[in-house]
Amino acid sequence: MTTREPDFDRLLKVLRREPTDSPVLFEMILNERLARRFSSSPALKGDTRGMAYNPWWGTTFTNLGYDYWKGYSCSITFEEPNREVEASIGMAHGGVIATREDFDAFPWPDPEAFDYSLLDSVELPGKAKMVIMGPGGILENIISLVGFEDLCFMLIDEPELASDIFEKIGSILLRYYTLSMPYHNVGAGLVNDDWGFKSQTMLPPEQMRKYVIPWHKQMVEAIHASGRPAIMHSCGNLSEVMEDIIVEIGFDGKHSYEDNICPVEEMIPKVGNRLAVLGGIDVDFMVRATPEEIRVRADALLDQTAASGGYALGTGNSVPEYIPDENYLAMIDAARDRW
Repeated sequence: MTTREPDFDRLLKVLRREPTDSPVLFEMILNERLARRFSSSPALKGDTRGMAYNPWWGTTFTNLGYDYWKGYSCSITFEEPNREVEASIGMAHGGVIATREDFDAFPWPDPEAFDYSLLDSVELPGKAKMVIMGPGGILENIISLVGFEDLCFMLIDEPELASDIFEKIGSILLRYYTLSMPYHNVGAGLVNDDWGFKSQTMLPPEQMRKYVIPWHKQMVEAIHASGRPAIMHSCGNLSEVMEDIIVEIGFDGKHSYEDNICPVEEMIPKVGNRLAVLGGIDVDFMVRATPEEIRVRADALLDQTAASGGYALGTGNSVPEYIPDENYLAMIDAARDRW
């Protein structure tokens, strides 16, 4: 297995849309099977919430060749305590906030209640840094708390309540990123918030611009104020708000692409040198294709972007359990064989 000492400056060059001396890898989520196979640290036992990081995952990223550790700075959650959740749930109904009384009674997390200095207690290898994720995003969390269809009705019937929920979630997340970013071990902020379906954004673009996009702009401003780049992760067809993502919000890079929306090979020239493209090899392709086919596509992507820069190799979304290890390794070997 070809690997190298991590150096976060490589990912920084990608996010600045600059060419790199060799290919760079990016992934948001790796599955537990890969961690068991490639980690050089034991998994922490028991409740690790509130801790800066579980090194079991970090060493997996290092041993596979990534220049960063994916990290969480604290255990903020918008889930109601003791709420039972099925392994797979629908997002249409079943939220816990339907009225003003529900809103007032909900146990909102306090982003001030954690010791963020724990981030700097983690010993990172080489020149690695952490990429700090959020506990879901504004739109994801309000859909979880209210239900998607119920949210659509609320925006018409009780817009003031809906606006207050957006503001509450947004203000908590904004403070979370503001407090997380300044630590030495932190290299970038990743704002993860799924915005779309296959054909369109979940809410009409005008509602996205009223309730969601302004909070993302403030979070990116907070990340940038710390001198760090800001990465967006969002699934779905975002063509109607792509200019908002690039120009209004000012994200440095975007992650999550799907072939049946726009193959990453076509997205790269569309965004030009205005937005770094991270990952993009469709998850369905990663499952169905042979390792040889995956290697050919990964090599072609690296050839396509070698001169222009602004690209890091990875999947379109994540590496779930159902992607065979040999398929995943075929993809990253396209990069590692060029180191």
